[in-house]
Amino acid sequence: MAVSIIGAGESPYTRHPQPGTTTSGTLVDAVCRALKDAGLSPNDVDGFAVSSFTLDPDHAIDLAWRMGLKLTWLMQDTNGGASAGNMLQHAVHAIEAGDASVVVLAAGDLMDHGAFANLVAKYNRATADHLTPLPMSGPNALFAMLTTRQMEKFGLTREDYGRIAVAQRQWAALNPGAVYRAKLTLEQYLDAPMVATPLGRFDCVPPVTGADAIVLVADERASGRRRVRVLSTTASYNSDHQKGDGLVTGLRICAPLAWERAGVSPQDMDVISVYDDYPAMVVAQLADMGAITDGADIPDFIRARIQSRELALNTSGGQLSAGQAGSAGGMHGLVEATRQLRGQGGARQVQARLAAVSGYGMVLYRYGACANMTVLEAAE
Repeated sequence: MAVSIIGAGESPYTRHPQPGTTTSGTLVDAVCRALKDAGLSPNDVDGFAVSSFTLDPDHAIDLAWRMGLKLTWLMQDTNGGASAGNMLQHAVHAIEAGDASVVVLAAGDLMDHGAFANLVAKYNRATADHLTPLPMSGPNALFAMLTTRQMEKFGLTREDYGRIAVAQRQWAALNPGAVYRAKLTLEQYLDAPMVATPLGRFDCVPPVTGADAIVLVADERASGRRRVRVLSTTASYNSDHQKGDGLVTGLRICAPLAWERAGVSPQDMDVISVYDDYPAMVVAQLADMGAITDGADIPDFIRARIQSRELALNTSGGQLSAGQAGSAGGMHGLVEATRQLRGQGGARQVQARLAAVSGYGMVLYRYGACANMTVLEAAE
C-alpha cells in the first residue's frame, strides 16, 4: 500500500458531558485536532468518513457540509467497534484509486445516560425484540456467558481477567486523556460489585462522551511529515453467522492475510491495540491474531506479558480505563497506535516501529459479527 496516516486527534473523553455538548460538535472537534496535527486545513480535505450512533437525524453529508468540506469521496459507517477498520480499509482503496487524496476518518458519540440507555435498548431488531423484554440491559449478560465458557476452556480465573484490567489502568495513569486514571489494585477489582457473574464493575467498559479522528494521505503527499504507513488492512463479517460460542472471532479468518500482506508476524509487533469491551475479548483477539500462540498457557501469558506490561497492549489504558465513546471505541486504538508510532505517547511512550490494531463488534443476536485488523509501520 502507498497510504499513510499523518494526523490523529481526540476530542477529550468525559464521563459527564457539559450542558450543550452535541455529537456533531464533538466530532468536529476531533477532526479539527487531527487536521491541526497533520498541518492541514479543512480546505485540503476531499474525502470524509464518519461513524456514530447518535449523529441522527444528521448524516455524513450533513456533518461535512457543516464543516465546509467539498468532497469527492464520502462514507458513513455504522459498525461500532469495527467501524474504524472498516472505514480505513475503504479509505485506503479510495486513495489508491485516485478518488480522494486527503481523507479524514472520524468516529464518536455523545453518551450521556439517556443516549446510552436508548442505544442498549434499541441496538438492533434482535436486541429490541428478544433481549430488552427479558430484560437484559446491554450486552453484559451475553458476555458474562462467553466469559464463563472461556474460563472453563482455558483454565482462567477472575484474577487473570483482573490482571488485564489492572495493567490497562497502569497504562491509563500515564495518559492524561483517560477518564479513569486512579490506581486500581487486583483486590479492588475482585471486591467490586458484580454486574453479571462472573463480570464485575471493572470488567465492563464505561460509556463516555468523546470522538477520535485520523488523517490519511497518499504517500507522495506525506513527504516531510511524521507519518505512519498502512501496511495492510483486512476484515471478516458474519464469520460464524451467529452460531458460534463467541470464543473465536472473525480475526481468526482475516488476521493471517493481514500478516501475509504486511510481511510481518504477531511477534514483530511493538504495540498492539485490541478492542477491549471486556477482558475476555482481549484474550480472544490476542489468540485469534496469533499474539497468543496455539497451545500457549493463557494464564501464564497474562501474568508474564500483560501484567508485567512487557507487551505494550492498549497503552492508552484501552476502553476499560480511557472509556468507550460510543462508536469511537474502534477508532480509539487506532489513534493510540498512531501516536505511539509517531512518538507522541508522552509518559507512556514505548519504542515502537510496528503496531497492530484490531476492531471487533456489532452484536447481531449473540456476539460480534464484524472483525478487522490493521498493521501499521512508522515511516523513517
